[in-house]
Amino acid sequence: MKAIVVGATSGIGREVAGRLVKEGWRVGISGRRTEALESFLQEWGADKVCVATMDVTKPEATSALDALIERMGSPDLFLYVSGVGYQNLELDEEKEIRTVKTNCEGMVRMVDHFIHYVQSKPDDYSASHKAHVAVVTSVAGTAGLGSAPAYSATKRMQSTYLSALAQLARMEHIPIRVTDIRPGFVATDILNPDKHYPMLISRAKAADYILRGLRQKRRIVTFDWRFRLLVFFWRLIPRCLWERLTWVKN
Repeated sequence: MKAIVVGATSGIGREVAGRLVKEGWRVGISGRRTEALESFLQEWGADKVCVATMDVTKPEATSALDALIERMGSPDLFLYVSGVGYQNLELDEEKEIRTVKTNCEGMVRMVDHFIHYVQSKPDDYSASHKAHVAVVTSVAGTAGLGSAPAYSATKRMQSTYLSALAQLARMEHIPIRVTDIRPGFVATDILNPDKHYPMLISRAKAADYILRGLRQKRRIVTFDWRFRLLVFFWRLIPRCLWERLTWVKN
């Protein structure tokens, strides 16, 4: 089995990539930091891992993806983890735009390019052997969080885009299956180290949930159970009331 993990230089992406290698997958990883990619390669070995430096906000990232796939062969799993996010009460425009470019533009560029690849390989993919496309979004996409406007909005966009892709795949008979992975707070570098985050889980535990959801071929994976419960209840809150919940800082 072969997998490509886009955004595996740290955090959830690196954790999941390492777990896949342990399970016997051949894994291709990408990210902007070459030194982090090389560290992963040295840890696991070139017989199990391929690496490619790429910045998903740049058009040339698709060429890097093509080269990675050429070295590996047709992947069974394409996992997009690249993402940035900020608590941005000051509405720093640069942070907001950077978030949109990575989480939206970058995801669309890479996911769509991979789907085009799948369509070009009828001998490798079929109704009985579908490519699995998964994206790490967030529970933040289920509601607009005033402390992180761009992050919330981009995660909502990602989930909506995946829903549209799942429908498109049926309409056009594209041999893919889609998984939307929605974590709550995970102990990664994206979080502010000076803040306390409720219901925080480790990267190892997050990888457990992700891999279980992928094995079960679930359409949506929300974790953990506390966040599933939280999302259920906050979806019941009327918009006019939600927008007055000014104590929601995280």
